[in-house]
This record gives sequence, structure tokens and C-alpha cells, in this order.
Amino acid sequence: MQLYLIRHPAPQVAAGVCYGRTDLALAEDVAAAAARIAVQLPPQLPLYTSPLQRCAQLAQALHAAPQSDARLQEMHFGAWEMSPWERIQRAALDGWAADPLGYRPPQGESVGELQRRVHDFLADVRRQGLESAVLVTHAGVMKVIVGQAQGLPARRWMALSFDYESVVRVTLADPDAAAAGGRA
Repeated sequence: MQLYLIRHPAPQVAAGVCYGRTDLALAEDVAAAAARIAVQLPPQLPLYTSPLQRCAQLAQALHAAPQSDARLQEMHFGAWEMSPWERIQRAALDGWAADPLGYRPPQGESVGELQRRVHDFLADVRRQGLESAVLVTHAGVMKVIVGQAQGLPARRWMALSFDYESVVRVTLADPDAAAAGGRA
């Protein structure tokens, strides 16, 4: 399955602030961003989007009928949301660094939980039999998908970086075909 992953345009938020699930407005006109992105996409593909407005507005500008899916939202940082990173307790950040897949910020979710919900979304899309699709989403979701597509270990995919308005094309192997190939 071919996926075109799009990171939303820059949101209205101060530099150095932790945000994930917070529903932030865009910092610029969505039509301009959509025009820059649309030329990089094949026409007529189904489009899925995070329901957060920084993605949903772009998705609506790119597609007549985008499908919203909460599993495409960014990681939920819980009590850390909208706090400057420098004000989050060092011990908490050290705990996260020591166990990035398992550590959960207070009232938030872990990277492992993010990964599971994204994998669940991808399994549902595969069951639809789609050959290609566009996803308008967030950097954390893109890291999970690119990591899966490239077979990267967790520490490598978590270190990936994507600019705002990035369009990344990945191919996800069919897990059934891979399993059948491994048994031959």
C-alpha cells in the first residue's frame, strides 16, 4: 500500500511549547499551503485526516470528502500540553528518555500507545483493500508509519524529523504477503 503522509502547516503556538493533542489554529492561510502540497499528490486518492483543526482544515482544502479518524491525532502529552518544555520537570523528561515507548506523561499517552493506535488505523485501511491513500496528520504519526515502512528500530524512528507541510511517500508491505513469503 502506497501512502502519502502530509504534516500539517505550522500552528499558532510559541516556540518551545509542548503541544500534541491541543487543537491549535494554523499560523497561515490554509489555501496557500494546500496549493503547495496539492501538486505533489496524485489526483483522486482517498484522504484521511486527524480531526485536529491544523490537519482538518488542510484536508478540506485538498479533498472534497476527507475522512476524519481520531487515531491520526498527535500524541497526547496530558499535563505537559501547552507547557514550555523548559518548565517540565527534568526528572519527568529523564523518565521519558529512559523508557520512551512505555513512559506516559501525567494524564497523557505513551509513544507505545500512539504506535498501537496508528497500527490499528493502518490495519483498518488495509482491510479496505486500498492501493494508495493520503494522510494529513502529525509528526508523531508520521514517525510511526515511516518507521514501520522502513523496518526501523524504535530509537531510530522516534528520532525522525518532518518539516511542516512535508509530503512523504512510503510503501507499506502487505503483512500477509510477507508472511507467506517467509514460509516458502
